[in-house]
Amino acid sequence: MEDFVKIIIFDNEVEARHMEAILNERNIPHLIRSYHDLVYDGLFQTQKGWGHLEAPEEYREEIEEICDDLSRE
Repeated sequence: MEDFVKIIIFDNEVEARHMEAILNERNIPHLIRSYHDLVYDGLFQTQKGWGHLEAPEEYREEIEEICDDLSRE
C-alpha cells in the first residue's frame, strides 16, 4: 500500500464531500479524516478545521489544482 501524506485541511464537511466525489470520479486514492471527537464534542474542529485529506504524494499537485479550482467557484 502506498504511503499517504496530509495534503489539504478542510474548513467544513461540504468541502470534504465535494472533494471526495471528484477524487472518486478520477480514481485518485485518498482518505478523508474528520477531527470530530465525541468526547470533546468537536472542540478540535473549531481549532484545527473540519478534517483533512490524505493521499499518495504523487497526487499532491493534481489534488491541489482541484482544490484551487473549487475555491474559485
